[in-house]
Amino acid sequence: MLWTVSKTLITTLIIVTIPFLSKKSTVLASLLAALPLVSVLAMIWMYIEGQDAKHLASFSNDVFWMVLPSLPMFLLLPKLMEKLSFPVSLALGCALTTVLYLVMIRFVEF
Repeated sequence: MLWTVSKTLITTLIIVTIPFLSKKSTVLASLLAALPLVSVLAMIWMYIEGQDAKHLASFSNDVFWMVLPSLPMFLLLPKLMEKLSFPVSLALGCALTTVLYLVMIRFVEF
């Protein structure tokens, strides 16, 4: 139980830090948000919990392919926000990402 709480606190601390950091510097906040911290932490947690190298390698490969469909949202969102509200723009960006995820899952063998 202590291990689960520790993992949760460390991961949460990183995520909660981003909005606070953005008040000082959007560049630093976006750098922290763009780092693959969640993936790296997940791999560390899996390694500590005894996952073998083959499983970690497969996870890393799958993460690479699943990042690609999310990238267009970050290009589309600022353009949409020029004409639409943030919530609508974000919803459309998430919808696009979902469609691209479905396409990726259908055409890439995992």
